[in-house]
Amino acid sequence: MTANTIRPALLLAATAALLMAAAPPPANDIPPDTATARPDKPAARVFIASDSTAAHYGAAQFPQMGWGMFLGCALPTDVQVVNMAHGGRSTGTYVSDGFWKQLTDALQPGDTVLIQFGHNDEDTTKMFRHVDPPQYAVNLAKFVSDVRERQGVPVLLTPIARDEFDASGHIRETHGAWAEAVRRVASETHTPLIDLDARAMAWFGAKGPGKTGADRYFLIYDAADHIARFPEGHRDTTHLNELGARSAAALVANDLATLDVPLAKRVHAPDPAAQRALGAPTCW
Repeated sequence: MTANTIRPALLLAATAALLMAAAPPPANDIPPDTATARPDKPAARVFIASDSTAAHYGAAQFPQMGWGMFLGCALPTDVQVVNMAHGGRSTGTYVSDGFWKQLTDALQPGDTVLIQFGHNDEDTTKMFRHVDPPQYAVNLAKFVSDVRERQGVPVLLTPIARDEFDASGHIRETHGAWAEAVRRVASETHTPLIDLDARAMAWFGAKGPGKTGADRYFLIYDAADHIARFPEGHRDTTHLNELGARSAAALVANDLATLDVPLAKRVHAPDPAAQRALGAPTCW
């Protein structure tokens, strides 16, 4: 096949993938396998303990991205984001797989820890990672206690909303008892809360269902979209694409800026509506 026979849409997709591979990650974005690396004497550090909705992704996973990849865009360059989100983990398997110990071993006094789980705790198709709401609440409370024991600052987040709408075109609440458990633990332990479930429901819900609405923020494509990773199309109402990850990071940053935590005064709160997909994990 000669170059002039490649359809323009496919060429654009290939170019975007090359840009992803060529562009270095933002200075504030630390992939999980190098999560303990850090610049000399950062003014502040924020850790992310979470699942695939916040995780770091490389060029091979494009256009999938996690909101943790872009949180640093709302922070000055002397604040380090240590993204220790790992796909497929619940509050149970994040501990059993050793990631929580890795995070707490790296904590220093004054570090902020954003804690967002729930998607995999809810899962009943892979019961090894399922955690029912009462135990989920116990696990979250233990996370809060562990961070405070190390003189860190815990912040709890409800799990981000899914792109699921009812027949009337209203976004559906899919996290139920798990989201309520986060709110309850935050109240009982006097822990700052970012209600990302409610915030994202309002944000995506206002966009409405379908290709011209909330689907634009998730891994939802038709074959006609010519996405190299999904040549036959794809429908995933949980995981974010680049635009969704940027928008979700902006939602998190906006709420973080309002909390009674030291990091709040360092946050510049971006406009979620102003976010654009750039085809690379860069801030601009």
